[in-house]
Amino acid sequence: MFKSRGDSNIVYKCTVRLLEDTEILECEFHPSYKGKFLLEHVCQQLNLTETDYFGLRYVDGNGQRHWLHLAKVILKQVKDASPILFSFRVKFYPPNPLLLKEDVTRFQIYLQLKRDLLHGRLYCTANEAAMLGALIIQIELGDYDPNIHVGNYVTEMKILLRQTDAIEARIQELHRESIEGATGGGACTDGGVRGLSTQEAEQTFLRLACTFDTYGVDPHPVKDHRGNQLYLGINHTGILTFQGSRKTHHFKWAEVHKINFEGRMFIVHLNYPEKKHTVGFKCPSGAACRHVWCCAIEQMLFFTLASSSEACVYSGGGLFSWGTKFKYAGRTEREILERDGLLATTRDDQEEGSSVGGKRKASSVPATPSTPMTGDFGYSSLPRSTHSAPLEESAVDGDLCVGGCLLGGPAVDIALTCCDHLRHSDDKPPCPEYSPRDPFEHSSSESAATTHVTYVSQTSHAAEEWRPPALQPPPRPFNLLRAFVPSFLFVCLSLSLAILLLFETDWPLLRPLKRKPELVSLRHHYYAPLKEYLKKKIVELF
Repeated sequence: MFKSRGDSNIVYKCTVRLLEDTEILECEFHPSYKGKFLLEHVCQQLNLTETDYFGLRYVDGNGQRHWLHLAKVILKQVKDASPILFSFRVKFYPPNPLLLKEDVTRFQIYLQLKRDLLHGRLYCTANEAAMLGALIIQIELGDYDPNIHVGNYVTEMKILLRQTDAIEARIQELHRESIEGATGGGACTDGGVRGLSTQEAEQTFLRLACTFDTYGVDPHPVKDHRGNQLYLGINHTGILTFQGSRKTHHFKWAEVHKINFEGRMFIVHLNYPEKKHTVGFKCPSGAACRHVWCCAIEQMLFFTLASSSEACVYSGGGLFSWGTKFKYAGRTEREILERDGLLATTRDDQEEGSSVGGKRKASSVPATPSTPMTGDFGYSSLPRSTHSAPLEESAVDGDLCVGGCLLGGPAVDIALTCCDHLRHSDDKPPCPEYSPRDPFEHSSSESAATTHVTYVSQTSHAAEEWRPPALQPPPRPFNLLRAFVPSFLFVCLSLSLAILLLFETDWPLLRPLKRKPELVSLRHHYYAPLKEYLKKKIVELF
């Protein structure tokens, strides 16, 4: 920990890594400063005014990642970290990035999604990965120039987690092909990105990225009751689970009644029209479980509360989570939209989409379908969390945003039409199958049984909304008396047997212990009178 002593104050120094790994900020703060000061200072350096979507992440001494709490003192959170290192990241992914007012904010969201794509967290099909890669090339390099862009120039830019030759060839093809033929007729025949300006390409990238199931998801490794490896994701739509590349469950925020944890068990209480239900997931450690719980609470409050003043102090709620409390700090999404005058616009667009597109959600979040699809190139982006290693192979495909992506434009519509053309095109032969390994190996041997939590079981097909089995018994509530009485009786019986062995036997090993003054006094003043009293009562009875 770096610090320099002044005449009256101690000033601490920290390093903040930005979304571009090559860019860092050196910051100073006083011991009494809270997390809000540091976040606002970083955002000020980046000319960001829409600061509510961002946060600072740090790692504690045990390797567990945390978000810097805005209302708590910085030093109490990082403790004895040396050096003090933070990472500037997007904390709350907006359902519709195109609704953001500032271009610089959209650019930071773009950098985060570009990073997610590189590390495999933004899961998509091969064709979608090629389109996103082509858009990144268009943003970074501009229009294709045969005099400048020679050879395999895509190889020099690391865009995807597993960047195969087939994907690179397709990216170059999309970058070379012009989009001019599609602007007039409204149909994309070539599917290229040439001709898009930097701003149009960036908006197209954001519009396409927010349609994926894994948009805004940082996968946390958990296990189900059978010990199967799952990944838990939390974003503006709710809580999602993935097994390999397939989304298996989606618990929407409207269905979530309560979130708590006990030890390593992350527990979600659900309210369905027909009944209530409880599901649980086992995390690798207690610290990881607390982190998942805090993330879920923050995401739920940010996207569901009408006002931050409605937030109260939340506790873990379990027997083994006493003392774990969380107080939400900052504005909610609704407050941000009301401040920027976008709430009425969002509602109008949603109502118009509902009348035109059939069954659509009334909230400002996109629909998240769960049917997995494989791209023509066999590419699959492997979700790699800052908490976990990559997921398994294959890919997840998603429908276009319904309520979350409300804005449109010629360039955006053209590129999305190109993606649809890529999804259904059979003219080109598929490239060799891309088959990565999942390097994440979880070797813990957690028990699968609990007395009051019903775990999520894996189904053979993905489902958009999960419903509990009809014959499944309701979860058993925790009963303190039922747990205390057997333990108390066991302790009393054990102590009684130990006293009998000590005072009623003449084992040589126990003689030195019996001669101790404390035990002699105990036998003379308590054990002997109690023994005579019990003898007398037994004789009277019989």
